[in-house]
Amino acid sequence: MLETPHDPFDPLDYENIAKSVVDALLDRPIEALGQMMAFNGAGIYAIYYAGPFAPYNRIVSRAGEIPIYVGKAVPPGARKGTDELHVERSQVLCRRLAEHAKSISEAQNLTLTDFTCRHLVVQPVWIPLAEQVLVQRFRPVWNTVVDGFGNHPPGRGRGAMRRPRWDIIHPGRRWASELRAEESEDDILDDVRRHLDAWAGAG
Repeated sequence: MLETPHDPFDPLDYENIAKSVVDALLDRPIEALGQMMAFNGAGIYAIYYAGPFAPYNRIVSRAGEIPIYVGKAVPPGARKGTDELHVERSQVLCRRLAEHAKSISEAQNLTLTDFTCRHLVVQPVWIPLAEQVLVQRFRPVWNTVVDGFGNHPPGRGRGAMRRPRWDIIHPGRRWASELRAEESEDDILDDVRRHLDAWAGAG
């Protein structure tokens, strides 16, 4: 019996390139999120949690196994199609990680020393694809169930916006406390538990 023919492997296929970028990120050393040194470049990152907040017990790890959040930082002007290809001219990735560290520091029930991260400077063209693969592979809880961790304060006239789920279960950011909460903490934490029961370790 003849074997069913297979499509030839193409190392330059966009999906394969994105996966290779993700693998390069996961090979990077783990660093303390609160002790990042300044560096240049745009790219992708993964943040890990190793603290006592009970709903996250399934993903707690100091070895950097299952990220609680993944993200990207693109060069200035990327949304307008005018970003420079010279990523070494910008500290956008470093600044994004510093913003996350600040948000965690402001949360009343989280401690920054419980968070670590991996980061990788990447040519801008591959950054969105790599982030998409990271989310699909790990289904990080702060990307999928607990929205709002990466949010910035709303602009003027947007005070009627709802409070992000992240700020409901991790209160502390002053700007978020001024927004209306439309869900209960208990309901969100139930969603977190169900999500981690289904996905923790699946990556």
